Amino acid sequence: MSTVQSEPRPGARRKSPADRAAEIAGAAREIALADGLAGITLRGVAARIGVTPALVSHYQPSMDVLVADTFGAIVSAEIGEVAEELAPCPSTVAALGALIDSLLGPERSPVTALWLDAWSLGRRTPALAVEVGVQMDAWQAFVSGLLRSGVAAGEFTAADPDAVAWQLLGIIDGLNAHAIVRYGHAGSLRGLVRTVAEHELGLFAGALGSTTRTSTNSSMN
Repeated sequence: MSTVQSEPRPGARRKSPADRAAEIAGAAREIALADGLAGITLRGVAARIGVTPALVSHYQPSMDVLVADTFGAIVSAEIGEVAEELAPCPSTVAALGALIDSLLGPERSPVTALWLDAWSLGRRTPALAVEVGVQMDAWQAFVSGLLRSGVAAGEFTAADPDAVAWQLLGIIDGLNAHAIVRYGHAGSLRGLVRTVAEHELGLFAGALGSTTRTSTNSSMN
C-alpha cells in the first residue's frame, strides 16, 4: 500500500466545513488512485490529512457514499479530459480513432483499475453500484453522441449508434481489464477495436488506423 500513515496533527488549524469536506474528498481521490477504492477507509482518510477518524466521520458519515462519490468524480473528470483530447480532431472519424487510442493507452490504467474495483465492490455496495450505472451511461452517451455526429456529417453509417457505442465500450473495457492483470497488452490490440468499429460503421478497412498521430502510437498498433 502506498498510503503514508501519519498521526493526527495536534492543534491543526480549524477549517470551514466546506474546506474540510473538500479536503476529505481530495484525500479520498488520492487514496483511490494510489491504492484502489478499497483503500478509502475512515482511518486511511484521517491519516492522509492528519486528523482523527471521528472528524472524518463527522463530515462524511457514510464511507460507502464517499467511495461512490470519489469514483464518480474521477470517472466524470476523465470523460472531460478525453473530450478535450478529441476537440482538435478535424473529423468524427479522426476523433473516433483518437478515442480508441486514448482509452487503450497505458495512461488510462489508473482509472481502468478503479472501474474494476467498482464493478467488484459494487456487488455489495448499493451506492457504488448506482454510481457505476451513472458513469457507464455517461460514457455510453459520450460515445453514442460521437457516432451520431459522424452519421449526421455523412462520414459513416450506423443504424443504432447506441448499440454500437455499447459494443465498442464492452470490447475496450474487456481488453483493458485483461491488461490490468497483465494478460495481454491493450494498446497492441487497438487494431482489433478499429476493425470492429470500421465494420459496424461501414468504413473501409484501415480508415480508423490512419488517425494514429504519433510514432509512439504507431509502434503500438
